Amino acid sequence: MLSLLLPRRCAVCETPGEGLCTGCRAALIRLAPPFCERCGSPGAWPVQRCTECAGRRIGFARARAAIVYDERARRLVGAWKERGRRDLTAAAAELVVETVARPPADALACVPADAERRRERGHATPAALAAALGELWQLPVAPLLRRTRSGGRQTGGRLADRRRNVRGVFAPAGRAPPTVVLVDDVYTSGATAAACATALRRAGARRVEVVSLARAVR
Repeated sequence: MLSLLLPRRCAVCETPGEGLCTGCRAALIRLAPPFCERCGSPGAWPVQRCTECAGRRIGFARARAAIVYDERARRLVGAWKERGRRDLTAAAAELVVETVARPPADALACVPADAERRRERGHATPAALAAALGELWQLPVAPLLRRTRSGGRQTGGRLADRRRNVRGVFAPAGRAPPTVVLVDDVYTSGATAAACATALRRAGARRVEVVSLARAVR
């Protein structure tokens, strides 16, 4: 009855039908080489470290994402994250699996959600994406991280402000296996990923890779 009263629409173009229509799915820009080996930033040629990550202490070994965080991707993530469109989790996971090679890992972990924002949204997209990828990649998902406090919203702001916002926010929630893949919805500056990776390394992980649905491209 609810589906009849509120028919599902594409999160990007709002055409009635699938949560992500065929046309909008095809229009999303996939990230592909060449890119920075470390942070996954696309460029004209492959580099070990690009201007985004050179000179920074980054706890993760490498980061990869499926699509460019452009206007279409923002609409998709906004519907999924802010408007409670849980039906988009499967589409997000499929995009990741189609674009990002399965990392060699012992377990998946996710960026832990802020408790207040999780209550507002009704779900946490990093956790949902990690669970879906765990099924598709046949990898266990482990609750390896916790938040010590709210870190504030990371939307906008300078890189230095973003790093300051997440300083001390994440802590280990248990012993981590040697190789962990950290899952997030959007990689913007890498500040959150780096802070989580550092906490995972304190928990015993020797290698941390980051996988996200979308990545901001400068």
